[in-house]
Amino acid sequence: MDKKKILIVDDEPDVLTLLAERLTKAGYDIIKSSSGKEAIKIAEKNLPHLIILDIAMPGLDGSEAASLLRENPKTKDIPILFLTCLFTKQEEKTCGHLLGQNFFIAKPYDVVELLTEIDKRINLSKS
Repeated sequence: MDKKKILIVDDEPDVLTLLAERLTKAGYDIIKSSSGKEAIKIAEKNLPHLIILDIAMPGLDGSEAASLLRENPKTKDIPILFLTCLFTKQEEKTCGHLLGQNFFIAKPYDVVELLTEIDKRINLSKS
């Protein structure tokens, strides 16, 4: 069975490294990017099964990157999961997990919850 590719995008190197390690241990093939602009190019070239985006990034932020990915015929169907500190865990529980057509999880994240949602998003994209 081929490993599922996940593109993770965060401008904080420590967050990027830790998340990559956790997802690699969970059996995913990880591609990393530290900017929204670079992430768009990587997504077009590698067509990952899922993209995890931080929202608050300098330059092209995560929401702008997601919009551009949705406009691109090659990347429009790739599920996007926002992992962000812009929402609190309480807002996440109160408002649900949707931000537009994208799913979000507030930082700090629960690893089990994150892995569950990744699996759901990847499996939904297959059907």
